[in-house]
Amino acid sequence: MDLSIVIPLFNEDESLPELTAWIERVMTAHNYSYEIIMIDDGSTDESWAVIENLRTNNNAVKGIKFQRNYGKSAALNEAFKAAQGDVIITMDADMQDSPDEIPELRRMILEENFDIVSGWKKKRFDNTFTKNLPSKLFNAAARRSSGIKLNDFNCGLKAYKKKVVKSIEVYGEMHRYIPILAKWSGFRKIGEKVVEHRARKYGITKFGWERFVNGFLDLGSIMFVGKFGKRPMHFFGLWGTLSFMAGLTIFLYLTISKFFFDGTGMTQRPLFFFALFAMTIGTQLFLAGFIGELIARNSPDKNSYLIEQKLGI
Repeated sequence: MDLSIVIPLFNEDESLPELTAWIERVMTAHNYSYEIIMIDDGSTDESWAVIENLRTNNNAVKGIKFQRNYGKSAALNEAFKAAQGDVIITMDADMQDSPDEIPELRRMILEENFDIVSGWKKKRFDNTFTKNLPSKLFNAAARRSSGIKLNDFNCGLKAYKKKVVKSIEVYGEMHRYIPILAKWSGFRKIGEKVVEHRARKYGITKFGWERFVNGFLDLGSIMFVGKFGKRPMHFFGLWGTLSFMAGLTIFLYLTISKFFFDGTGMTQRPLFFFALFAMTIGTQLFLAGFIGELIARNSPDKNSYLIEQKLGI
C-alpha cells in the first residue's frame, strides 16, 4: 500500500465529508493505493456516524473510536499501530491542512530518503498574540533543546517512513515531539517543507493556552526521558553522589573544627544543618535512582486505551 492517511479528530463532523472527498481526489489523480484512518477521540457530536457513512461509500476509509477522550497522542499511537502504508501522512481534521501537499511529502520520503518530513506553516491565519507568538517561543525552545532544525514542531501535517511510526510510542501529549522521539530512536534524517495553512472553515479550535504550558513541561520531560529513560541512576546517582559528598565534607570539617580548633558546638553552626540537608537530599536522590531503575526494567504497557469500536481494522 502506498499511503496511510492518519486523521485524529474530536467533534469535527462538519469537515469530514469535504476533507475525505478532497483526499480521494488527490489519491485518484496520482493513482495511489491508500487507506484513510480516522480516530474519533471520544467525540460528542456525530463524527462517528459520519465516519461510518463515509466507509459505506469508500472501503479505504477506516475508523477507530475511543470510548472517551484521551488526546491527540493516544489517537496517533493507535493509528500508527494500524497503519499499513509504506508512507504515513498525518493531518488534522479541521481542513487547515491541504491534502494537495501529500504527493510532494511522499516524494520527499521516497526519493530524498527522509525519515520524517514535517510541514511548516510559514504563513498562518491564527491569532498573532494567542497562538503565533507563543508557538514561535515554543519552537525556538524545542530547536535549542533537541538540536533538530525545524521551524514548526507542532504542525499536524507530517510524513513518515513506515518503520519510523512502528518504532516509536506516542503518549501523554508527546505528539508535539514526534521528531524528537524519532531522533532518540535513531532516525536522524528529518526534513521540512513549507505547506499551506488554511483558515478554519468549520467549528472552533480545541486547544487553549494550557497547551503551551503543557508543551514546555513535556519538552523537559521528553529530553530527560530520551537521555536517561533507560538509565535513571546515571542522573539521580550523579547528583545524589555530589550532594551527599558535599554534605559529608562539611560534616567532617565541622567535626575536626570542634575537636581540634574553636570547640564551638556543631548544632550551633548553620553549616551543620546544611550538611545534614545535603546528605539527606543525596540519599533521597540515590533512592529515586534505584526506584527509577526498577520501574524502567519492569514497566507495563503504558499505552492502553479503551476502544469502543473499529471499522475496517
